[in-house]
Amino acid sequence: MAEAEQVRLQESKDGVKAWKQWGPYLSERQWGTVREDYSPNGDAWNYFTHDQARSRIYKWGEDGIAGISDDKQHICFALAMWNGVDPILKERLFGLTNSEGNHGEDCKEYYFYLDSTPTHSYMKYLYKYPQGEYPYEDIVKTNYKRTRLEQEYELIDTGVFDRDEYFDVFVEYAKADHDDILIKITLANRGPQVATLHLLPTLWFRNTWFRSRDAKVPELRAVKSKSKNNASVIAAQHETMGQLYLHCEGGVPLLFTNNETNEKRVSGGTNSTPYVKDGFHEFVVHGNKDAVNPAAVGTKAAAHYQVTVGPRESSVVRLRLTRADALRGGGCGADFEAVFQDREHEADEFYASVMQVCTNEDDHRIVRQALSGMLWSKQFYYFDLDIWLREHGYNATGAGRGVNNMRNAPWFHMVNEDVISMPDKWEYPWYAAWDLAFHTVALSMVDIDFAKEQLRLMVSESYLHPNGQLPAYEWNFGDVNPPVHAWATLYVYLTEKSIRKAGDVEFLKECFRKLLLNFTWWVNRKDRSGKNVFEGGFLGLDNIGVFDRSASLPDGGYLEQADGTAWMAMFCQSMLSISLELVAVDSSYEQIADKFLEHFLWIAGAMDPAGDYDNELWDEADGFFYDVLNMPNGGACRLKLKSMVGLLPLCAVAIIPPDLIERYPRLMKRVRNFFQRRPELAANLHDPEVPGENGRYLLSVLNRDNLKRVLSRMLDEKQFFSPHGIRSISREHLDKPYEFDMDGKKFTVQYEPAESSTGLFGGNSNWRGPVWMPVNGLILKSLLLLYQYYGDTFRIECPTGSGVEKNLFEVANDLSDRMATIFREDKNGRRPVYGDTEKFQTDPHWHDYLLFYEYFHGDNGAGIGASHQTGWTGLVARFIHLFESVKGADLMKEGLASLIRLKPLAGAEAHVAGEGGPVTKEPATVSK
Repeated sequence: MAEAEQVRLQESKDGVKAWKQWGPYLSERQWGTVREDYSPNGDAWNYFTHDQARSRIYKWGEDGIAGISDDKQHICFALAMWNGVDPILKERLFGLTNSEGNHGEDCKEYYFYLDSTPTHSYMKYLYKYPQGEYPYEDIVKTNYKRTRLEQEYELIDTGVFDRDEYFDVFVEYAKADHDDILIKITLANRGPQVATLHLLPTLWFRNTWFRSRDAKVPELRAVKSKSKNNASVIAAQHETMGQLYLHCEGGVPLLFTNNETNEKRVSGGTNSTPYVKDGFHEFVVHGNKDAVNPAAVGTKAAAHYQVTVGPRESSVVRLRLTRADALRGGGCGADFEAVFQDREHEADEFYASVMQVCTNEDDHRIVRQALSGMLWSKQFYYFDLDIWLREHGYNATGAGRGVNNMRNAPWFHMVNEDVISMPDKWEYPWYAAWDLAFHTVALSMVDIDFAKEQLRLMVSESYLHPNGQLPAYEWNFGDVNPPVHAWATLYVYLTEKSIRKAGDVEFLKECFRKLLLNFTWWVNRKDRSGKNVFEGGFLGLDNIGVFDRSASLPDGGYLEQADGTAWMAMFCQSMLSISLELVAVDSSYEQIADKFLEHFLWIAGAMDPAGDYDNELWDEADGFFYDVLNMPNGGACRLKLKSMVGLLPLCAVAIIPPDLIERYPRLMKRVRNFFQRRPELAANLHDPEVPGENGRYLLSVLNRDNLKRVLSRMLDEKQFFSPHGIRSISREHLDKPYEFDMDGKKFTVQYEPAESSTGLFGGNSNWRGPVWMPVNGLILKSLLLLYQYYGDTFRIECPTGSGVEKNLFEVANDLSDRMATIFREDKNGRRPVYGDTEKFQTDPHWHDYLLFYEYFHGDNGAGIGASHQTGWTGLVARFIHLFESVKGADLMKEGLASLIRLKPLAGAEAHVAGEGGPVTKEPATVSK
């Protein structure tokens, strides 16, 4: 029998029911974003502040706490709270701006994504709200005084939780149907005293009518309950969404105002209505009864609960958002508790299926919360660049009002109006192309169709630039992210093929056609010299370089980048693999496969040609790759900083199974021809004609000897191999900082395992020491692919100097375990992710609620940076699942198929988009 959640996923996919129409699509921070910035100098953080957000409407989206909305964000629901002493009503999460924080922007709240199914049929969220006054001023002032050499000052450091005087506010959602949403809010008083909380579950419309006087304004209105209960009811009428009702158990007072700017407070102007956005704040905090509409009508409404909870006791509030104006039974319907029990059980059933290979309870918890966090991190993202740029005085011809370097001016074509997986809905409430590619790898474990939708979006006409560039992120869509989209597309395609026993060839073709444009953009724009060695700028690694790699270099020279070139080698391998997958349905793709095979050989050969020259990326003496600085006078030198930049060439690996060579012998003929005609480029390459274990063939930038040299350095615990993964910079630079002198100016890079001491790229991330999940994941996949080729014939000390030799599967398993231990309890019951924060380590109301940080301390594994970047850190779920389900013998026997083995979806075999059955038998090649 099909699991209930799988049935819902199938109904959503087939268009039977819109189970995903409602979800956690509210942002957690709309203020301080580029979308809302209309300043003359692009100062987004200060143009629209947290203090203004309660009074000023947004133009491009909405935010809230534990909120949901429909998938176009017409109607929004979230919580507002007041503890009786705070200076403001808590309607949104608070945090510091980039200039206020000593390490950039940072959310100063504690909230947790505890559970979610892919259709959001069940969701659970926890927010911790102090009963004492929230220390806004203390947090701002203390952080502002601290230097970049000091740690951030967090909410828990203020002492506000020391005596457990706080509420755990649990918010749960359960869908009785796709448009019938039950809401349960549990207020748990963790303190020793009776405490009262003002709770305002709030329903409102995104203001879409401000741009047109003729727009039809939707309406919220109090109506009498038609049910035989004492519920208070808000009726919502919207031109697109139709009629809905919010039933609020308990007959509580209803408050109404409008989602309109309080011009008087914001700018000293005149309000168009007496009832404005901050009306509830005025009414609850200041007792201003004139701030809410006595006619009980508006575009923003709330039920006003005043809940008194005994010491260490709990109280529950129930609501229901539905099409029905009358409910059977009392409260919010006779079926309320039964629906919740069913959905919770179905969520347990769903994750038991996903994690059936996991035998450890703690691993279950980590995987479930990681995947739930990714599902909670969906956000409706709206940004019409044509409108936005015109509102800034620019048009598509380039004419403007005289401001130079207008942000995102070349991206007039973009119209983003979709639900997108976000890196972090507070710290990064905007998509980033390369982050998103990694998100899809983990998301494919639970919702393959959503993963495919995300990949399609980035290459659709409304996103991809006409010149072929993928958009980077809203602060600068024209910046350059690593080209990992082809790899992710192939991964998701093969995962679906494993699950559904058939591949969605139309999806693969669609993405491939657009990725051809992107590949061409890279070749035309980032290979300045035409010798297949690439630039790219920061390439997602922020401050890893000796200087800002996206800026003009101090001496007017330019960088040729080891990572940029490695990314392009990997791009070629992924496109080759896709081509070979498509050859099965269209023989014309064989010629395209030839093209990408040869282009890979050109790039790989250019990274380490015959001889030893100052302008090549490989350093023979060090056995490592470096960026090369090309001088205006024609000279060149390597920047010998040992960093992740030099490890990424390891990731350019692909396996070609022997049956493929038998079917397409011209591939090896192309290889043979290249080696014969280009001996200077082929000299140090691994020979793809040499078969390995089980007759497999290998495409790799590194030959066997050089692979050992790079791995020996990477697996050295005094250099890259930390207890919790591969560091972004070698630890040897702690005592021996890398120094580079240019025209009398000295540049220094030192190993920094935690926060950055520089302001490069905002200073809120650090690639000079910490562990980052996405690049660790790519290294891990490469080790597994290399094992398929070398098997037990290739063994290496792991860790270096330990005397213990391992094959590459065992090395990969070791690496995966080290990353998983960031979140696992150690022998003392402590989780490295929480460092020395005792509340998280010892308090049962904190310890098992996990935060998936942006990156992790290079020595002790403590979480650093954005605290809810479940996006790519959610990859840890895939790592744990992989090594619980795959053994070395499986990998050697089955090859790629074992790496993407997931449970087939019930009844899914015949439901591949555009296909009626299997297309190819086994994965063709792969750089997966």
